[in-house]
Amino acid sequence: MSITPDFNEKQIQILQVAESLFAEKGFEGTSIRTIAKEAKINIAMISYYFGSKEKLLEALVLFRTKDLRFQIGNLAAEDLEPLEKINELVYLYINLVNCNKGIYRILHFELANGSKDIKLQVLSEVRKEHLKYLTIIIEEGQRKGVFRKDIIIELLIPTILGTFFHFYMNKSYYQNLLDLNSEEKYNEYIKTTLTNHIQQTIKALLIYEICPNNKFAKANTNE
Repeated sequence: MSITPDFNEKQIQILQVAESLFAEKGFEGTSIRTIAKEAKINIAMISYYFGSKEKLLEALVLFRTKDLRFQIGNLAAEDLEPLEKINELVYLYINLVNCNKGIYRILHFELANGSKDIKLQVLSEVRKEHLKYLTIIIEEGQRKGVFRKDIIIELLIPTILGTFFHFYMNKSYYQNLLDLNSEEKYNEYIKTTLTNHIQQTIKALLIYEICPNNKFAKANTNE
């Protein structure tokens, strides 16, 4: 399956129904027959478009991550300073993941439980693509002397998403703790305060520590 597929209206309908059912019943607990019945189509159409339930899930991953991949690729090529790109990168991740929690919840549950039916090569390809563009941004910042040389680039995306998903998986706790007593307040907090916190966290990992004498401290770098 192409990493940048185009889906027609009928395929999108099937994907949306499948996403809802996977989120409710789990991947293994959802049959092609159930998806077809809910989508009001025949099973043969799902087989024609996707081939199998696993390929359907792969298509769903591509469908829900297409915009993010496109925007990160554009961001890497934009004429912005490295720190501006990092701020925008965090915003893109948090905003688009928050708007597409269904697929990420499905993947988190199934992969965390070691589902034998899921061998998503396409997910690996998407992750590699994200890492490629992130590496471009980080290496640009390193060449300009803005970012440290000892950054573990591979851990930056898990840091971004890990913070978000901890907040999301403990939604009730943080709603009570932070007095976010409506869905609107909760989502606004994610868009503003949580996003800003993650931006600050990532930048703290990337930039040189400033000493009191206003010189860069490089004691912890490989330089």
